[in-house]
Order: sequence, then C-alpha cells, then structure tokens
Amino acid sequence: MENTDRSRKHPADIPLCPENTDRSRKHPTDIPLCPGNTGKLRKRCTAIIVAAGQGKRMGGNVQKQYLELMGKPIIYHTLEAFQNSPLIDSIILVTGPQQMAWCRDELVHKYNLSKVDTITTGGAERYTSVWNGLQVIEEDMTKADREGIVFIHDGVRPFADDKIIARALEAAETYGACTAAMPVKETIKLADENGFVVSTPARNLVWGIQTPQAFDFQLIYRAYQAAMESGRTDMTDDAMIVENFTDVKVKLVEGSYENIKITTPEDLEIAEAFLRRR
Repeated sequence: MENTDRSRKHPADIPLCPENTDRSRKHPTDIPLCPGNTGKLRKRCTAIIVAAGQGKRMGGNVQKQYLELMGKPIIYHTLEAFQNSPLIDSIILVTGPQQMAWCRDELVHKYNLSKVDTITTGGAERYTSVWNGLQVIEEDMTKADREGIVFIHDGVRPFADDKIIARALEAAETYGACTAAMPVKETIKLADENGFVVSTPARNLVWGIQTPQAFDFQLIYRAYQAAMESGRTDMTDDAMIVENFTDVKVKLVEGSYENIKITTPEDLEIAEAFLRRR
C-alpha cells in the first residue's frame, strides 16, 4: 500500500510495511478488551515514537537512537516494546529525512515490526516532530484512531514495559492526559541565572517525568494545534502543551527507574546492564 497523494504539508511518508496491508485497524469493532475493564471495549491505541533527534550530548557521528545496544540499535529495542504490547494497535515512527529508508529496510522489514504503519519525517524540534506524527493520525488514519488514545514516546527510551503502557492507557481513558513519572531521589534546587539557589521544593512533590505520555487524541491534537499557532518554542514535552493550552490536568502514573532516556555514554552503559538482566 503506498502513501501517495498526501495533502499534508510535511514531506511524503515512507510507504506502509507490506505486512500491514490487512490490519485489524480496518475493523475497529474487533478490539480486545482492556485489562481490568471487563465488558468494555478499549479505544484504539496508536504510538508515536519520536526518533529524529541529533543526540549532541552523546558525541560521535552516529545519532544516539542508532547506536547499538547489545547488538541492535537502541531504536529497535524501543519499537520492540510497543510492537510486543497487546495494547498497542499501530506505530508511527518519526525520524530524520535521511534515515527514513534505512528505518524501513533495516528496522521495520528486517525485524518484521508489523505494527509500524508509517514512517514520517521529523522537524527541527521535538515538538514539531510530534506534530508531524499527530497529523498522520488526523489526516491518514481511521475514525477509530482519531477517537482513540495516542502514546507519545522517546525513541531512546527502550525500557517501557507492558505495565507502564497499561497504567498509561487506563489513566488516559479516565483523565484524558497522563505521563509516566517517578518520584525524584535527590533534593532539587531552583537556581537563578547566576547559579545561586532560589528555593528548595518539597521533594515529595517533585517527580521526574518520563515517557510514554498518553492522551485522548482529540485533546492532544487540539492542544498541539494551538501551540503551533502560538509560535512558542519553549515546549519540552507533550504534557506541558496540554498544561498550557487546555484546562485538562495531566495525571502522573508510575513509570520505572529503569525507564531511562539514553542521552550520554554513561546512560548507554547503564542500559546494557539493565538489558543483560532481562
């Protein structure tokens, strides 16, 4: 199936994986029951995996998402987590324009990642990459997808598991917006522009934010639409966009201390230790 004649303004997407030509997405009434929600059909769940970053903190010439972790690219491990989750129906991979064909051939086809419906190009910033992914759902996918739940996840966060995904789904269906998070272990200080401490927030109120972040699709799409029209460039995560452009409160759900984002060489060593334990 070719993704041709697109009306979207961002560059044309890579064609769909051949294995996805007869997906259950075409039959939105045939949806498994949500765990713990007996008798109620869950909503369609689409994951947007954001992997268009440059990874400057990692150093070297290879973007961090393509560095090998136990013999396979980091992004593979991230995609595998959502591929294997029974709660995820479709995956949109957002990557750099020069990596789209490689991702199709060396990830989706090579490892039979059959839930990856679309590979689309990212933007200059993370939020523009997410916006491109949201537009795929709005313009190219089914009504059931547009009425469903969207998970937004960092491509270099390979340890999201089924428990985190299930907690996020339940919270997104209940509250409309949620993010995986964990209580911080260290004391946090707020500083001024000169590096002097201004205040110390109560540690029991401070959480380290992770992904996935999960939302009712229409809520996050409208919030992003307003954010893009506003011209703001200080938006560092998707929950922040909901906080600033809607009246909906974002629910925190338990993530995991192992659900790390690999951004430095030290993170890569830690990730290898986590993976060896599995």
